[in-house]
Amino acid sequence: MQFAGEDVPLLYYTDDDPDHEFHALAGDPQQALDTWRAECARAREIVAAASLEETGVSRRTGEPVSLRRILVAMIAEYARHAGHADLLRERLDGATGW
Repeated sequence: MQFAGEDVPLLYYTDDDPDHEFHALAGDPQQALDTWRAECARAREIVAAASLEETGVSRRTGEPVSLRRILVAMIAEYARHAGHADLLRERLDGATGW
């Protein structure tokens, strides 16, 4: 994907190993957290330098996609996984609710 004139590389995906992200950082939670934080910081820089209407080309479909659409999809994805993380946390510590 390219936004703000910069190609944004994929860290773990390749056509040869599309599921690489599931095992790339297995066993090293601190490295996974550090990588996630660095990627969040870089994403914030890219979003700050771009317009929501700016488009890139989806690697999956080859179709144009706006930054606005990508951000909406990311919000939905985070919401789904936050619920999963909460269920896992409840199993670990037994606490429920707020």
